[in-house]
Amino acid sequence: MAGRVTQAQVARIAGVSQAIVSLVLNGSDSVRVSPETRRRVEEALRSTGYTVDIMGRRLRGKTNQILGVFTYESVFPSGVADFYRPFLLGIEEEAEARGFDLLLFTSPGRKDGRRRVYEGETNRLRIADGCVLLGRHNDPAELARLVEEKFPFVFIGRRESPSGAVSYVGADYVASTKDVYEWMWRLGHRKIALLSVPEEHEPTVDRRAGYQAAARRHRKTPLIVVEDDPEVALRKAGDATALLVESTAMADGVKAYAETRGIEVPKDLSMVLLGDPDPTQRLSAHPVPRSDTDWSMFRIPRRQMGARAVRMLIELVAGGRPKSVLLPCEIHEGATAAARN
Repeated sequence: MAGRVTQAQVARIAGVSQAIVSLVLNGSDSVRVSPETRRRVEEALRSTGYTVDIMGRRLRGKTNQILGVFTYESVFPSGVADFYRPFLLGIEEEAEARGFDLLLFTSPGRKDGRRRVYEGETNRLRIADGCVLLGRHNDPAELARLVEEKFPFVFIGRRESPSGAVSYVGADYVASTKDVYEWMWRLGHRKIALLSVPEEHEPTVDRRAGYQAAARRHRKTPLIVVEDDPEVALRKAGDATALLVESTAMADGVKAYAETRGIEVPKDLSMVLLGDPDPTQRLSAHPVPRSDTDWSMFRIPRRQMGARAVRMLIELVAGGRPKSVLLPCEIHEGATAAARN
């Protein structure tokens, strides 16, 4: 049949009204459509190759069983892909298990070289029933607008907006950083410093809060070093015997510099990453060779976060209320932390 097949054409072939075709397509129960009528309609649909008008269904308030995935950063370069892959695997597995297709939005709109959800006044994510958003460098104004529009979305990573509640699934950085501090304390360290990053965002704020709470519990004055030069950072850490480090690049840099000064890790200095090694991080002004160090760390449950985000999004699409979830991280002892002699 030439051109796009319409419901009216399907109805004529099946010998039923267009309303009956619509009921079959919408999965209405057999009380309103007899098995014989449903069979005729389904055969007509197959024989004509009818496809659902996705945008038409969306405009009529119907769901398309399609979930969007929007990333503020590219996920295809190899280093970045290594970081984002567990999130995407969790999203894909859960969506498939729940019977939803996925639509990846790579660049709905760009401004100043950054990705944007909105292109002009158009939210192109509306092609999907709802969307999972991920990326470090989101636009707070766009999140506020999505909240105001009541568009169903779940952010991977803790996010807040003055416009209202934001649904998100994140890692519990506060509790995990406390756990790492307590681990170092049990190993005999009494001078524990935090090497933080200059850029403040939700994970940074949460890690600092966890570190400060743990230090106060042991009546220790918190020592937070905010620095992007490994040499300066190590000097500012003073006589600390354990360093909790937010940035993979900083950890690599500090370890490399310490070794040039005859400081052995972990014999003389224990170092713990507050998260998985992240190949997307760079120290632009102070590059160092990337190592294959088996870092002591806590592992971010990225695959589980992706899966949970999909479950939360499906609840939102069905009319649920926004909610937030923080998942626990697991400590990996690794090879860069040891007992203090």
